[in-house]
Amino acid sequence: MSTQLNRKRSPEAPLIPDRLYFKIGDVAKICEVETYVLRFWESQFPQLKPNKSGTGQRLYRRRDVELVLDIKRLVHREGYTISGARQALEQTHQRRDPKLKLAASNADQGKLRDSVAAAVGHARAELREIIGLLGVQAAPLSRKRTRVAQFAAASGSLFPS
Repeated sequence: MSTQLNRKRSPEAPLIPDRLYFKIGDVAKICEVETYVLRFWESQFPQLKPNKSGTGQRLYRRRDVELVLDIKRLVHREGYTISGARQALEQTHQRRDPKLKLAASNADQGKLRDSVAAAVGHARAELREIIGLLGVQAAPLSRKRTRVAQFAAASGSLFPS
């Protein structure tokens, strides 16, 4: 595991600017690859899905840029094929997040569904109890609205003299 950290923090790794989104040209400059390579990698790696603006321009996040750097390292430096790099990235993703394997099993999903249903049922029961309490207290508090006081217009004027 320490070898993975050393590879990621190698001094030759490019510095990624602190921004929310990067355009495809910016990512190409950071990663030192052509834009057509990035578009090809998007079609080959399902993990690489940049957002698109209203005009259709690709907007990469920081994690997308880091993923592109990982793909470049695997393909260009370590000599992986595209399919081999895809498998290597899937394996590292599964190793990093062991909860994914746990959530994938049907038994665990059933238990999760049951616990969520129990929590929702408990919340509903509490809300019904609150509604009942409010309904009992709200009945005596209801009052009739009084109408605007009527006045006698003896003098024909709205203002008394």
